Amino acid sequence: MAKTKKKSNKTSFFPFIKWFWILFFSGILAVFLVFLLAGWGAFGEMPTFERLENPQTNLATEIISSDGATLGKFYLDDNRTPVAYEDLPPNLVNALVATEDARYYQHSGVDGIGTLRALVFLGQRGGASTISQQLARQLFVGVRSKNLFQAVTQKIKEWVIATRLERNYTKQEIIAMYMNIYDFGYNADGIRSASRIYFGKEPRDLKTEESAVLVGMLKNSSLYNPIRREELVLGRRNTVLSQMEKYDYITEQEKDSLQELKMDINFSPESHREGLATYFRMYLQGYLNDWIKKNPKPVTQEGERDTWNIYLDGLKVYTTIDSRMQKNAEQAVSEHMKRLQAEFFHQNTPERNPTTPFLDLETEEINRILERAMKTSQRWRKMKADGKSEKEIRDSFKEKTEMTVFDWNSDTQEKDTVMTPLDSIRYYKTILRTAMMSMEPQTGHVKAWVGGINYKHFQYDNVIQGARQAGSTFKPFVYAAAIDQLRMSPCDQLPDSQYCIEAGKHGNPEPWCPKNSDGKYSGDMYTLKRALANSVNTVTAQLIDQVGPKPVVSIVKNLGLSREILEVPSIALGTPDFNVYEMVGAYGTFANQGVYVKPVMVTRIEDKNGTVLYEYVPETKDVLSKEVSYAMINLLEGVTEGGSGTRLRHNFNKNETVYKEIITGYPYEFTNPIAGKTGTTQNQSDGWFMGMVPNLVTGVWVGGEERATHFKSITYGQGASMALPIWGLYMKKNYADEELGVSKEEFVAPENMSINLDCNKVTEVNEETDDLEDDLGDLDF
Repeated sequence: MAKTKKKSNKTSFFPFIKWFWILFFSGILAVFLVFLLAGWGAFGEMPTFERLENPQTNLATEIISSDGATLGKFYLDDNRTPVAYEDLPPNLVNALVATEDARYYQHSGVDGIGTLRALVFLGQRGGASTISQQLARQLFVGVRSKNLFQAVTQKIKEWVIATRLERNYTKQEIIAMYMNIYDFGYNADGIRSASRIYFGKEPRDLKTEESAVLVGMLKNSSLYNPIRREELVLGRRNTVLSQMEKYDYITEQEKDSLQELKMDINFSPESHREGLATYFRMYLQGYLNDWIKKNPKPVTQEGERDTWNIYLDGLKVYTTIDSRMQKNAEQAVSEHMKRLQAEFFHQNTPERNPTTPFLDLETEEINRILERAMKTSQRWRKMKADGKSEKEIRDSFKEKTEMTVFDWNSDTQEKDTVMTPLDSIRYYKTILRTAMMSMEPQTGHVKAWVGGINYKHFQYDNVIQGARQAGSTFKPFVYAAAIDQLRMSPCDQLPDSQYCIEAGKHGNPEPWCPKNSDGKYSGDMYTLKRALANSVNTVTAQLIDQVGPKPVVSIVKNLGLSREILEVPSIALGTPDFNVYEMVGAYGTFANQGVYVKPVMVTRIEDKNGTVLYEYVPETKDVLSKEVSYAMINLLEGVTEGGSGTRLRHNFNKNETVYKEIITGYPYEFTNPIAGKTGTTQNQSDGWFMGMVPNLVTGVWVGGEERATHFKSITYGQGASMALPIWGLYMKKNYADEELGVSKEEFVAPENMSINLDCNKVTEVNEETDDLEDDLGDLDF
């Protein structure tokens, strides 16, 4: 009986062993079938091999400066620029692995230990998603569903895709892809944008504690937002640092010291209306849109040709802009225009000027300006599109409303206020505008481009969109024609006496008798050099009479000034309209020994893989001989040696207080060779300064949006007060950075100079007269 009973016990245990193995192999088979079904797409569409090899992500077009800095990007929703693994700092990679996937280098996409732990403890001791799974979710699966069945199938798909990713990519490539795909908020798509937006630096420059902040955000960037929830993010950062210490990436002492540090967030949002070179970037956007129309993508196997998308295709645009010089230019503009605007406000209070911001206008003319501004405003267009009547629209312009307007006195250059839309139009008409462009004359490379004072509030680009009367900055073209055609020299003399060109000559319908800016005539003989330096209108009139308007217009056209110009004598005093872009290119010809080089802004365009799609070819034209060009440089140097640009050189004995009040950065005390020309148009509506050193030509314009917005007197309204200070500040900042290599040398002279430049035998004007003419400036009538 005992033996029988023992045998019975052995036999009864066998079913449990059998069912254990049945269940074990069934589980393995089930897992295999689940993976197989998932791979076949039973739980939803799976990415093809081609998509795994080339996962589609929207990539922003990156704008790169000549010194390698990122000026900005073009994007719709994704501000993403990929970074190679080699450009990720080790501390960032270590923080990622320690926090998100400690066994990352041991598994093949699915962490068995982590998965088992998550199942046993129902996720209370950490999840099981590996870095590869998280990447799979970001690229192909999407946000986790709240439906339990769908969530399970999504998890299965993640497992399958993660294992496939591990087969197709190295561990390093997967980390780089993951860091490039994640959305960190505030348009910070990917680690490159995140490091720039939150810390103002490239990823490779991130410190350990900074990397810990960004890795901490991977858990939930909306929740762990360093701008809105600083304390929460600080705690999360310290958790990441603890994980790094736990897995021996940093020591306990390093962890303790890093956790004591405050978060040093340097929030630098990247948008189309903020940041460096905003006006240039908006010009470039139009340039690229034109380029992609003419340069489609290569033909596909199906024989189709798509167009490039500057917002999605990850192009790299290499520009000539130097980020350091651009920053100097923008700072120079802001420093001077803020000060100039304060003086303009002071002179145009309602008590001092009842028609502010306009001068010399009747009520009817003012109403026409305001009417035109209303009808072209966004408010008018929107209300009209919404079906509002004209009466309703007009009434809305008289109702007070809350708004944010431009303000020089605010750190953000904005202030919240309450005013009627009509009053806001008047207010914005009061704000002086400016434009500045700087170019290397030998190559045509544009180094700085400032189209206005604030792109967010003033989107009209005065560098290339605007065109204003050139004033005395046009006179050098008359002198160049006279030297080129008549073989005159800077030392030739002409009298300063009233001069008339009779009716019918040079197409003149009536006699033309220009006056000097002060209405006086000295009767003295002036060398061309001294006459140009002091903008003597009578001498310029004699020159255009002798050479004729047609040769002047011909030279101007060859210098890149393409607008229609009447062939009449009055153009000599700068009546034609030009923009800063054209004027800088033209003046660059003088500095480049007579060779015109068309300004260039883009040197190369590449696709996301580095394939060159475009490379520029310089456009040049021989316009003047080396001798004539150098003679012009000699003439223009006279402007800064004894003319209206002398304030660049030294202190004045007279009116010292006035100069310090209106000229930002004064005294400049430049001692190096500078060729330049100031310009002031009638009623002080426009102030110009064109300044050159051997390897940099810069043009500046300042004025109101309306010509009736201007200073009352020439003291404040001349180009030497409005525009020249911006040039002076800009060049002082450039010279302070020796790495920029801005020249202080002499201009290159031709080997055989046949034009006489030695004017020692010519009696020069005495110092007292010089000072008087410098004070008067170079107003043109």
